[in-house]
Amino acid sequence: MDLKKHRNQTVKYEPYLNRLAAIFRKMDECYDETAGKYGFVCTGCEDSCCRTRFYHHTLIEYFYLKSGLESLSSADQVMIHSMALDANSQWKTQPAPGVMCPLNEAGRCRLYAHRPMICRLHGIPHELHHPQKSRYKGQGCHEFVIQCGGKSYISFDRTPLYQELADLEKSFRQETGLSVKMKMTIAEMLTILQTSIICVFLMLLG
Repeated sequence: MDLKKHRNQTVKYEPYLNRLAAIFRKMDECYDETAGKYGFVCTGCEDSCCRTRFYHHTLIEYFYLKSGLESLSSADQVMIHSMALDANSQWKTQPAPGVMCPLNEAGRCRLYAHRPMICRLHGIPHELHHPQKSRYKGQGCHEFVIQCGGKSYISFDRTPLYQELADLEKSFRQETGLSVKMKMTIAEMLTILQTSIICVFLMLLG
């Protein structure tokens, strides 16, 4: 199913977006609590997570990002679209040290409240428990190692948070009938989301 056909369904999907917002608040609280125990502060760095090529796999996050994008002016959306196209092009020839996310402006995310899950949870050591696989433990980011590398691991189990998001995604897909597979960067999502917006903007200019 073509995602472009569902660009205008934000209002219809609002109950699901509100549920996602609640899950995101819980993620932020869990992250902040654990980071606080370490004494870790994300201050921004050259090895920024905004330069990491994260892939996002849920449709509900795609539409949540869309709702945030629509809060910006048409001119800003057109500018972000241009930056997204540029980021996509750069990734083809510059896999390292990475390409800046098109939403990053002077070190800050322009859609911070609408950023996807991994943008919220990245940075501190964590664990995941898969029913068919052994426990996975992830390391902290480069900045975390500098600040807190000598400290003992403090339990941060992402599993319940991932499960809540997965359950919401399943309900959302069942309700909407959307079955398209998702594996996109923020830049790729923004490229799709802003096509119709740009057409309207150019019509107004003309």
